[in-house]
Amino acid sequence: MTTFVDRVELHVAAGSGGHGCASVHREKFKPLGGPDGGNGGRGGDVILTVDQSVTTLLDYHHSPHRKATNGKPGEGGNRSGKDGQDLVLPVPDGTVVLDKAGNVLADLVGHGTSFVAAQGGRGGLGNAALASARRKAPGFALLGEPGDLQDVVLELKTVADVALVGYPSAGKSSLISVLSAAKPKIADYPFTTLVPNLGVVTAGSTVYTIADVPGLIPGASQGRGLGLEFLRHVERCSVLVHVLDTATLESDRDPLSDLDIIEEELRQYGGLGDRPRVVVLNKIDVPDGKDLAEMVRPELEERGYRVFEASAVAHLGLRELSFALAELVAGARAARPKEEATRIVIRPKAVDDTGFTVTREEDGLFRVRGEKPERWVRQTDFNNDEAVGYLADRLGRLGVEEQLVKAGARSGDGVAIGPEDNAVVFDWEPSMMAGAEMLGRRGEDHRFEAPRPAAQRRRDRQAERDEADEEFEGFDPF
Repeated sequence: MTTFVDRVELHVAAGSGGHGCASVHREKFKPLGGPDGGNGGRGGDVILTVDQSVTTLLDYHHSPHRKATNGKPGEGGNRSGKDGQDLVLPVPDGTVVLDKAGNVLADLVGHGTSFVAAQGGRGGLGNAALASARRKAPGFALLGEPGDLQDVVLELKTVADVALVGYPSAGKSSLISVLSAAKPKIADYPFTTLVPNLGVVTAGSTVYTIADVPGLIPGASQGRGLGLEFLRHVERCSVLVHVLDTATLESDRDPLSDLDIIEEELRQYGGLGDRPRVVVLNKIDVPDGKDLAEMVRPELEERGYRVFEASAVAHLGLRELSFALAELVAGARAARPKEEATRIVIRPKAVDDTGFTVTREEDGLFRVRGEKPERWVRQTDFNNDEAVGYLADRLGRLGVEEQLVKAGARSGDGVAIGPEDNAVVFDWEPSMMAGAEMLGRRGEDHRFEAPRPAAQRRRDRQAERDEADEEFEGFDPF
């Protein structure tokens, strides 16, 4: 059964906005008191928030589909719909959010930092909000927008000050168990550690975190073994500790060759060249291990490494090691900026962005793409002529009509607004910009026309009868 997950694909859906309401105020002695339809509520967002109590992405591995609640529709009496509730998803400290193409969207570090993974849809405007001096009685309302649908990849990069690297069975888990209160699984066979273990070490006044990175073997940076899955956990560390086995039973291995192989894997992975290195010659409680440590130590020091001899079993050399690591961690923290803010990638629009584009496709179809026209299409009730005419006027004011003419569109050409998989397609007419001619007195409700006086109604009925009598004068059925 999976107990640790550090990479998942998450499918999130924000809530849709509630529809606006088309309503007419009615009360005694004032049956048509004007539009009073309320706006729809906003859909809930999906928000990723760092929670220190969460250490794994296991919950999202089992339940990768998450959805926020929808906004409620507006009601008459100028009552707006209730907003949808935001869905807050806790993630571990050090979670990186990427899109499916691998682009970084956010790097979440620090308790409480958050990122909106999916934006809730806007609520539709009711007819009260759409009323104006020219449109005193709208007989329509706008639909709520659907919420964003996003597929994001979450990668956990452990936030640790010190990372222990080395061959399987080099003693990394044993060291972390005696340096901290962590209780990792320990055994004398390869790949005992299948997940990174994290512990907290106190050395004098300095408290730091230490993690062991499992599975580093030759070829790990190219995907061999388990190393590639966990190399990302050393990216945030301040200090790298090479744990070298001085009592290995394998004849083709020795501490120096182990060090060279691990360093080559780290080099190929990249991004770790500036981290200070410390070498720990482990298992000196074994007689042959002590002799081998004394033999290779001078050469390691010639290479510039700070070398410590230790034994997790006999608790030898641990105090010196812990205080030396604390000194390096304190130095790295002092050199770090005071505040490490969450890195969120923002892609601003160009200064000369008109808000939409018009392109002609191979089949002769003209496609309009842009945030505003696509949003307006989503908000339009195409079963209501007034709403369609309102959309036509909005597109005309935006300049879509003008751009279609420049692109070579002619009467009867097909025009699509939106992406290929979800577009509204219609036959374009140049008169669309002045859609009032097609739809009559758009934006006015005939129910609000002033009633005719009784005398005028009688005169109108008499005129209709006189006209009918004139038609039958001289009519001979034979």
